[in-house]
Amino acid sequence: MNNFLEVFLLSLIPTFEGRYAIVYGIGRGYPLGQTLLAAALGVLVLSVVLPALLPYIDKLMLWLEGTFLGKIAQLYLYYVERVRKKAHPYVEKWGFIGLTIFVAIPLPGTGVWTGALAAYILAIEKRQTVSALILGGLLSMAITLLPALGLFG
Repeated sequence: MNNFLEVFLLSLIPTFEGRYAIVYGIGRGYPLGQTLLAAALGVLVLSVVLPALLPYIDKLMLWLEGTFLGKIAQLYLYYVERVRKKAHPYVEKWGFIGLTIFVAIPLPGTGVWTGALAAYILAIEKRQTVSALILGGLLSMAITLLPALGLFG
C-alpha cells in the first residue's frame, strides 16, 4: 500500500487518529513530511465530516435499537453517555478552549472522534466545533510528534 494512503487511513481510525498515525509512519521509516501531511489531512477530513454525520448516525442507532442490531446500538448509546460525562466538565467550563484542549490531549478516550461526539451531544455550534477539532487534532499531533522524534522525551 502507498505510504501516504496507509498513514491517511490510519489517521481516520477512532482513538488512533493523526497522533498515532504519525508515530506509525515514523516507526516504519516513511518520509516525515509525507507522514505529517497524510495525518494532518486525516484530522482535517474527520473534523469536517464527523460534525456533519453525527446527527444521522444518532438517528440510525436509535432506529437500530429495536432490531437485531440492537446490541450495536446499545454500545453506541453507552459510548455516547460516557463521552458526555467525560467531556462535559472541559466543554462546559471552557467552551471552545475546553473542547480544543480535550481533543489535543493525546490519551485514549480523547481526540477528534470523541471531541466531535462531545460537541454534538453538548450542542456546540458546528463552525466552532470544526475549528476546535482541527486545532486540537493538530496540537495533538504536535504533542505526540516531539517525543516520537526524540525531542522532549
